[in-house]
Amino acid sequence: MEERLQKILAKAGIASRRSAEQLIRDGRIRVNGQVVMEMGCKADPAHDRITCDGKPMAFEEKVYVLLNKPAGYVTTLSDPQGRPVVTDLITEIPLRLFPVGRLDLDTEGALLMTNDGELGNSILHPRFEVKKTYEALVVGCPTPDKLNRLEQGIELDGFRTRPAAIRVLKRHKDQTLIEIVIHEGKKRQVRKMFQALNHRVLHLKRTAYGQLKLGTLPLGKYRVLTPDDLKKIFSGKIPFTIKNIPD
Repeated sequence: MEERLQKILAKAGIASRRSAEQLIRDGRIRVNGQVVMEMGCKADPAHDRITCDGKPMAFEEKVYVLLNKPAGYVTTLSDPQGRPVVTDLITEIPLRLFPVGRLDLDTEGALLMTNDGELGNSILHPRFEVKKTYEALVVGCPTPDKLNRLEQGIELDGFRTRPAAIRVLKRHKDQTLIEIVIHEGKKRQVRKMFQALNHRVLHLKRTAYGQLKLGTLPLGKYRVLTPDDLKKIFSGKIPFTIKNIPD
């Protein structure tokens, strides 16, 4: 069955759909020997020979991993500064996995990794509104009025944040542990949201994607996800077909 070329590349784990579009623009993709640079091009991976940089595409078994990322690891596949990268923590899986979205260098917690570009695109796409839950330890004790501002949405870096769910977990003399649930994933968004209220984040941890919770997974460890786990991310029905994944 014919599909858009960028969707085929994403399914093959070559890149996310957006990155796949750039590969096409750069003339790095060929279909049956012909360079393709048009976004609307379709192909049938069952019958057409599709290559990236001259290498035939291989449709690998899809793997989905939940990693408890420690602080100090970069959420990329490589780092020019030589810092540790999250793929260093997943050495037992002989496939090229990439992180879905990112966590800052100094942020811990739940990080999805996969070779399925379609899943990554679905989680990051605003249309599916996948919730991300964080625990933020902040300086001071934000007032109910300040927390209500976060719940309603605030102006931040030229855009207004979507409404957030806020719950105070613990109050200390000069620190507060707060759970915050957001749909978005702008760079350092949670830290900037609290900084806008003059409450600096001391420690940040992502604890869940949708209803898929980090739970007791040890720091620096990971577990392979099942289709039932993936359903928890999207609160029920997965918005695409999963192939080649064991139950």
